[in-house]
Amino acid sequence: MFGLVPMMMKNNDLTAKEDMFDRFFSVFDEPFLSGFKNVPEFKVDVKDIGNAYELSAELPGLKKENISLKYENNYLTISTKKEDTLEEKDENGSYVRRERATNSMSRSFFIKDIDEKKCSAEYKDGVLTINMPKIEEQEKTGHTIEIAS
Repeated sequence: MFGLVPMMMKNNDLTAKEDMFDRFFSVFDEPFLSGFKNVPEFKVDVKDIGNAYELSAELPGLKKENISLKYENNYLTISTKKEDTLEEKDENGSYVRRERATNSMSRSFFIKDIDEKKCSAEYKDGVLTINMPKIEEQEKTGHTIEIAS
């Protein structure tokens, strides 16, 4: 429910496809997909603790105000946004250097059959912990239906 299943290949098939991919994109000065290696991402652990799911996300260096949680259509989305500004001015108050950086990350998880009104979250020491109680199964009731003559 919370992960991806990797595609299975034989070792020699994988090597051949990697070689073909590398040869095709070798015409570029930079590796074609090199920009994706440094995409910010945060680590997440999900536990099934019986009557609930517990999700822990490592988000060091962020403030609680920079974290957003949204549950919609059976998807839990964790989003973060951090803005940094560095300003250096000379004695006249003119900028000598001014830099700005914005980083944002987002991850979504398919989590079905939780009681969204009872969910809770806590952010402490750089770790976001979300408790998502499962919907209690309704006890199946049945009865005999009499057939009239």
